[in-house]
Amino acid sequence: MSATGAKPFFCSRWVTRPAHVSELDAGAGLPGGFRAAGVAAGLKPSGRPDVGLLVCDAARPASAVRFTSSGAAAAPVLLSRERSRLDALRAVLVNSGCANAATGRRGLEDAAKTQGAAAAAAGVDPAEVALASTGGISQFLDVDAVLKGILAARGRLAADGDADFQQAIQTTDALEKRASLAVELPSGAVRLSAQCKGAGMISPRFATMLCFVETDAAISAETCDLLLGVTVKRSFDRATVDGQLSTNDTALLMCSGASGVEVAPESEDELRFGEALDALLRQLAVMMVADGEGASRSARVIVRGGNPEGVESAARAVANSPLVKAALHGGDPNWGRIVQAVGGALPETAPLAVDVTIEGMQVCSAGAAILYDEAELDRLVQREEVEYEVGLPGEGAETEVFFSDLSQAYVEFNSAYTT
Repeated sequence: MSATGAKPFFCSRWVTRPAHVSELDAGAGLPGGFRAAGVAAGLKPSGRPDVGLLVCDAARPASAVRFTSSGAAAAPVLLSRERSRLDALRAVLVNSGCANAATGRRGLEDAAKTQGAAAAAAGVDPAEVALASTGGISQFLDVDAVLKGILAARGRLAADGDADFQQAIQTTDALEKRASLAVELPSGAVRLSAQCKGAGMISPRFATMLCFVETDAAISAETCDLLLGVTVKRSFDRATVDGQLSTNDTALLMCSGASGVEVAPESEDELRFGEALDALLRQLAVMMVADGEGASRSARVIVRGGNPEGVESAARAVANSPLVKAALHGGDPNWGRIVQAVGGALPETAPLAVDVTIEGMQVCSAGAAILYDEAELDRLVQREEVEYEVGLPGEGAETEVFFSDLSQAYVEFNSAYTT
């Protein structure tokens, strides 16, 4: 627990806080060179904040972005890819309550209007503004409301505005996913912070989420892009709630350089900073899984074998299996469902010599049941975090996927999402 009694950010057994990283209080604010704000513009029926503005005041910032791979990418993703200088962003405009996806030419025009307004509010070039939206697909964006929200946000930009900004990006999230970290590097101390949202429509081909990361370290755009790419593959690419790929996924890293600490390529500073960023994003990914709509348990499946493609297919099959997820929800150690999911992912491989271990207890060897302590296993799978391990023939390949259970609450929520 922290000094204030709040739950620590690094709270999962699957993520270890690096020794050179310290958690700061929730009110620590953003790293030097950043301001943010979040306001209610009327996009959400709840009246909660729904327009967020994040500004980097550095003259020469560096940045990197990863977007969804969906063929139905939303207008803000398409516009940012085409018009934004993704390696030198100075501002981000975000709205919740409307994804601005499947909205055609009008959606692109609406996005362009908001990009221009955000640029004017931040005092930067429109090409230095990235856009992100989240909410219902197929709804047209209320541009007038967003423009009013931008004006209101401009007047509230502050170094400690990350809490309001966090509220503005959330939709179905039940848990806040925000962190402020202090990172000790060989060349000096830097800050690292993040605001993230995501709870449903999450797939391990880049989770359905928005994540904004800020640091006052001085990092080149090339190094920024390298670090973000590597850490996203180990975090958000490894998270699934329901196997559904979002139209709006965006993960963004911005570097102000305000600390004066330079992170040179291939240096010890780069290694240590990368470790901190990796731990930050992995914890956020686990938090998204734990916050899956209606979720009560989280799990990690680790698959090892000799065929990288087969290992990946098997891991995804287990993590996205409704039967496995339902068993997880009920605390039912029905490992036969794991075997079934793996076999379905690897057709024409029978007889498949698959091993299965749950919470350290092996239950299946070379495709056959073995004796184990059933009462003890029943107890072990009642945990909030449950781990499955699958062994396939061969060696040299390994992967993991974090996933949530499937509950009645998830079905009820998503059966009436727009009504």
